[in-house]
Amino acid sequence: MERRQLGGTSVEVSRIILGCGNFGGIGSAPEFFGQGENEEEAFRIMDAAWEVGITTFDTADAYGGGQSETTIGKWIASRGVRPEISTKTFNPMAEGQDQGLARTRITRQLESSLDRLGVDSVDLYLAHAFDPDVPVAETVATFDGLVQLRLITAYGVSNFDAKQLGEVLGTGKPTLVQNSYSLLDRTDDDGVAQLCLELGIAYTPYGPLAGGWLTGKYKRDEPAPAGSRMSMRPGPYEHLRTPETFTALDRLAEVAARRGVDSATLAISWLLAQPWVTAVVVGPRRPEHLEPALEALEHPLPSADADEVSALFE
Repeated sequence: MERRQLGGTSVEVSRIILGCGNFGGIGSAPEFFGQGENEEEAFRIMDAAWEVGITTFDTADAYGGGQSETTIGKWIASRGVRPEISTKTFNPMAEGQDQGLARTRITRQLESSLDRLGVDSVDLYLAHAFDPDVPVAETVATFDGLVQLRLITAYGVSNFDAKQLGEVLGTGKPTLVQNSYSLLDRTDDDGVAQLCLELGIAYTPYGPLAGGWLTGKYKRDEPAPAGSRMSMRPGPYEHLRTPETFTALDRLAEVAARRGVDSATLAISWLLAQPWVTAVVVGPRRPEHLEPALEALEHPLPSADADEVSALFE
């Protein structure tokens, strides 16, 4: 498994990062707490990831209302291994609880995350969203203090746009940005991605398959498969249900077939070919869902081919 060092830090991450947002829930949405992968299923996924060299696990305090971190902690204790851990805070962990990036909340939430994970420190600690109610300088100073205390090795931000990232850069320099990015979500192309490339900030996109759209599982005039994102939580992806999207997906499948891979593999290969992408976060629901990411590492895209794939969705 290829690895990348995050500039200016001692942290190394595997080029494919295991996203654990489905352990005990579906992301941070309280209405889905208790759903997603149960402990046994999550253990199988983590075992499979570790076996192929995926040593970086990404989670958040609010994923599954804390169940994701708890499950990872139990797995670490039972397997006797220590992955690189990236966790995040901002969202409430239950209905009615507080949220945000105030100093007291960050320090409290990190303490609870460390307890659930069963570790003394985490490698990466991320702001899970921008907080307009707290001065950015307060949040950055809090993160810097946690680095000094060796409770975290480095900090970063997630779900920040270019303007918000610019505010952070006015007071400090995050090690990493983690945003949604894929062939069907190119929001960061002209802003965040270029800032990361120019300033040497690691960029680890999540949602590489756009909720399953880039796998080809969704068909014209057909209901979404049971258990898929579009059947359980369609809101973030409903805008993709257009004739233009289906046409682009058909063309993606044709290019993938010419290369001897499937659409999901080609979509992840395209991500790995982008110069600003450090590693890709994948969130498998079953161990076999890791296969496209592993295949993508085996089939790197030359820049000319990456440009051809890009053009399909422009």
